[in-house]
Amino acid sequence: MHIFTKMTKQDISEIIEFPQGIEFEVIGNVLTVKKDSQENKKKFMLINITLKKQDNSLIIESKKAGKKELKIINTIKAHVKNMVKGLQEVFTYNLEVAYVHFPMVVELDRENNRVLIKNFLGEKKPRVCNILPNVSVKIDRNKITVESHDKEIAGQMAANLERATKVRNKDRRKFQDGIYITEKCGRAI
Repeated sequence: MHIFTKMTKQDISEIIEFPQGIEFEVIGNVLTVKKDSQENKKKFMLINITLKKQDNSLIIESKKAGKKELKIINTIKAHVKNMVKGLQEVFTYNLEVAYVHFPMVVELDRENNRVLIKNFLGEKKPRVCNILPNVSVKIDRNKITVESHDKEIAGQMAANLERATKVRNKDRRKFQDGIYITEKCGRAI
C-alpha cells in the first residue's frame, strides 16, 4: 500500500561556485558566463525563483518552494554547469553520412553559412541546413563534426543535420540513407 504525502512548502537555496577565471553576470532572468573571449548566455523562465550573484558564486533560491520549484532549481543547476563546462572545453558531436542507393554529397557553403546535401535519394534539388551562430561544422568525406561552446546549440545543429535527411513516404528499413549522429560529447550512441 502506497501512502502519498504532500511536500510541505519550504525555503530552498542552492549555491553554485564558479572556478577561477570565469566571470558571470545576472541581469533579471538572463545569466551570462564569460571566459576570455568566449561567452555563454541563457535566459531562464523564473517563477517564484531568484538568481543572485554573491562574490564568485551564484545563489538560486525560492521562498515557499514545492516539488515544481525544486525541479526547476535542479534544471537551472544542470544548465549552469553545462555553460561553465562549455567555456573550459568544446562540446563535439560526430555524425556520419550513410548511403546505399544514391551517392550523397555533403558540402559547406561558407558564403551563405549553410550545409548543402546533394543527390539525397536521387533528388535534383539539394537539401539545405543552415548553420547556427557560434557553431563550427567540419566535413571530411563521410564524417561531419559539429563543435560549439554551447551544448544546446551544438546538439540542435547536429539534430538539424540529421532531420534534413529524413526519409518520407518510403520504408525506413530499406531506405537507410541519411546523416546520423554517432557520438554525442564523447559518448558513443
